[in-house]
Amino acid sequence: MRKFIDTAKKAGLDGFMLALLSMILLAWLWPAPGMQDSPLHLSTVSTYAVSVIFFFYGLRLSPEKLKAGLVNWRLHVMVHLSTFVLFPVLALAFRPFFQSEEGQVMWLAIFFLTVLPSTVSSSVVMVSIARGNIPAAIFNASISSLIGVFITPLWMGLVLESGPEHFDLLSVVGKLAMQVLLPVFAGIALNSRCGHFAERHKKYIRYFDQSSILLIVYTSFCESFGEHLFDSLGIKEIVFLGIGMLALFFGIYFLLTFIAGLLHFDREDKVTAVFCGSKKSLVQGAVMSKVLFAGPEAGLMLLPIMLYHALQLIAASIIAQRMAREPGVAENFVLKK
Repeated sequence: MRKFIDTAKKAGLDGFMLALLSMILLAWLWPAPGMQDSPLHLSTVSTYAVSVIFFFYGLRLSPEKLKAGLVNWRLHVMVHLSTFVLFPVLALAFRPFFQSEEGQVMWLAIFFLTVLPSTVSSSVVMVSIARGNIPAAIFNASISSLIGVFITPLWMGLVLESGPEHFDLLSVVGKLAMQVLLPVFAGIALNSRCGHFAERHKKYIRYFDQSSILLIVYTSFCESFGEHLFDSLGIKEIVFLGIGMLALFFGIYFLLTFIAGLLHFDREDKVTAVFCGSKKSLVQGAVMSKVLFAGPEAGLMLLPIMLYHALQLIAASIIAQRMAREPGVAENFVLKK
């Protein structure tokens, strides 16, 4: 149990998740400060904080490491096809089961989860624990975040354009490029000069990242509670949603395990494929929800990704520890290093 707790903490399943739940509770009890018309302008503050997050993210990305990671192209193709094709196709297949008006809104929130990029930190942590291909994990998770700036709004545009609401794809991509891509590339450009600063203070940078996400979650849920969007959701619906998110994770995990076997990946690449290809980023979800759903529905759109984020960390940490205990794994990992 102690080993599981330590693993969960490394992956981010610690006080941060409790803080996220606290922000939702605070938004329910006191939504006024996070509303759009609040004199505190917390939503505007969180928008600028997002750009700072991705600037530091780029500052820690070495161009040399990204170039070196291009060699293992079969693994990269599999991970990104899983992240941006397999996930949303599965969501589209289940759309007919959400017939009611409330069901369609919930399906849209689930579909938003499925088109998000992979998460960086927990993917790399799980691959490391399971003795997988760590450089490939870093490369895939990093590139996934950049690709997602274009692919995620493109998928959402295809779905939303078929509905009654107007969706301006170029405007959304432009906003994400300004808030995410521009800061990332600015950070990459300064990596050689200031990258050591970001590495040396990565602990404090992570605290800033988490604080910014908490602010985004709070303001998003303030709008949703203020407009009574959660009135139709009870404990039973949330439990069923959580079960669905867990089923989605394991479905993707076992499918990727099967495909990696068909492609004859070695053990390290198989570990990287299943962990990087089955993860979804809460950070990117919080960022993109502000741009894609600029209104009270943003909080509702974040509910599936928050559940998936917590459940994927629990499930993946258990699986990673079991993989690490496989006979001969530790010895082979040390020899390869």
